[in-house]
Amino acid sequence: MSLTLVIRSQKVRLRYSLSKRQLVAALVLTLGLLLVAGRSTQDPAEARERIAYTQTGLIKQKQEVEQLKETTQQQLTGMMVKLGEMQGQLHRLNALGERLAREADLNSEEFNFSELPAIGGPAQELVDLDLQDGQDVLGRIEQMLVQLDSKTKQLDALESVLLNHHIEAQSYLAGRPVNSGWLSSYYGVRKDPFSGMPAMHKGLDFAGQEGDDVVATGAGLVTWAGERYGYGNLVEIEHGNGLVTRYGHNQELEVKVGDVVTKGQVIAVMGSTGRSTGAHVHYEVMRHGKQIDPLPFVYRKSQG
Repeated sequence: MSLTLVIRSQKVRLRYSLSKRQLVAALVLTLGLLLVAGRSTQDPAEARERIAYTQTGLIKQKQEVEQLKETTQQQLTGMMVKLGEMQGQLHRLNALGERLAREADLNSEEFNFSELPAIGGPAQELVDLDLQDGQDVLGRIEQMLVQLDSKTKQLDALESVLLNHHIEAQSYLAGRPVNSGWLSSYYGVRKDPFSGMPAMHKGLDFAGQEGDDVVATGAGLVTWAGERYGYGNLVEIEHGNGLVTRYGHNQELEVKVGDVVTKGQVIAVMGSTGRSTGAHVHYEVMRHGKQIDPLPFVYRKSQG
């Protein structure tokens, strides 16, 4: 079976024959084009349904966003109220601490409840605590918690002094490792000044001026005089009966290993070497190789 096409004009006469296979192929192509053209024309009712469905989804999303906004505003309001309560508590702690320090005739710089001091120290043990920051409100809450923690430690230290707590006398240590300056950071968990994470501070920081004298708090034998990681220039003194003191971040050292020193002797010059944010001495007391709180020794009455 074949199909013959004849085209005639005054000047041209064309004759073209199609085989059966070519005829079937042309028919299939024509039907395909018609099908594609038919699908490209969408039913208006179907289009309306799709638009309505999309609008419904958008309305639902808008409602969810509005609900989330309302919930967030409620939570923020509650957090702001809590911040106000914490601020009031902080003011009361400041007033109480300042009054007790005046009554005990203590150094006003050492027990300064109105501001947070500059701190530093050697590498510290991080406390496993999940902290988040980056949002203004959360940042303010975190700052408030740091202040409350600092004031609590100051009050605990003040309580220890006022109640005249004593420690068992082994080798007699007493007094501060500086002749001038003030106590700027306590023993215990605090916010690490470099990492920003809670960490254990295993000593006391006494702030002052570069060049101030650093003195031995008791007689003993110098067992370390040199640089040590985190401590900067460090002096370590063994006092016998398991007691050792450390004096870190010094600018210069005035003693060497093997020297015998007496209480009050100048052993170093205050500086800011090692992990430090400013001029101070990091003072540690160790008993049988473990750091303990030096504060009771600092406020202990001298013998004689």
